[in-house]
This record gives sequence, C-alpha cells and structure tokens, in this order.
Amino acid sequence: MSMEVVLFDDVKNLGRQGGVVKVADGYFRNYLEPNSLAAPATPANMKRYDKMKKKQLELAAVKLSEARELVKKIDGVSVSIKAKAGESDRLFGSITAHDIADALNSQGYHVDKKQIDLHEHIKTLGIHDIIIHIHAEVDGKIKLHVERA
Repeated sequence: MSMEVVLFDDVKNLGRQGGVVKVADGYFRNYLEPNSLAAPATPANMKRYDKMKKKQLELAAVKLSEARELVKKIDGVSVSIKAKAGESDRLFGSITAHDIADALNSQGYHVDKKQIDLHEHIKTLGIHDIIIHIHAEVDGKIKLHVERA
C-alpha cells in the first residue's frame, strides 16, 4: 500500500520541503513519521505545514536583519594579532580562522571561526583583508594586522 504525505523537510531521493509525494506505508511509519519529516497529506496537515513555513520565513527574516546589523558594526573593523616571525617577515606558525575569531570575540564581535573565509592560513606579517560570511546573503570585511611579537 502507498499513501500521500506532505514533506516537512527535504528528503533525499524523495522530494523537497512542502511537496506532496506517494510513499509506502512502512517507509512513512518507520522513517518519515518518527523523524518528523512528513505527515499524511490531509487538509489539517497541509495547514500545519503552511503555518510552519510562515514561521520559518519570519525567523529567516529576523536572522537576516540581525546579520545586516552585525555587518554594519563589523565592516571595516581592524584587528591586530601578534605573531613570531623570521627576518623575511614569514611567520614561524600561521594565523588561522580560529585565531581571527578569538581576536574578534575579544573585541565584542560574536563571530564563529566557520564564518571566516580563509582560503589558506596567513603566513606573513602585514595587513590582510578578511571576508566574514555572517549570513548566506550578507558578508562583512575586516582588516587583519599581523604584527611581529
């Protein structure tokens, strides 16, 4: 037997969120329902999905607004990190996204190291432009001053 369900989340090889698909009863009972991924496609569940989607959109709008506020504060900020370097201005170690996140957090900007876009670790003294991915739609830019310790 099969049944129609509305998907509350994207399910690989089945469908996208909000889609109405036919699935086997056992697949629904044993996987989709226990993991809150789907519900039977009844008018009440369709209404429940619409409410859930509206709430998600409102939450996404709030997160985007917060991200834009943080970018206004963080854009153009300068951060200094001291590191040991040799005579040719090459660092003995390297500056990582973790080091930059710690420096920003110590200045009161709450940034996760995963949001910092470093293609490779910084290995030289000087000024470096760093991109911070605050949100999927919003990026900030800071100046990193790597100074001799």
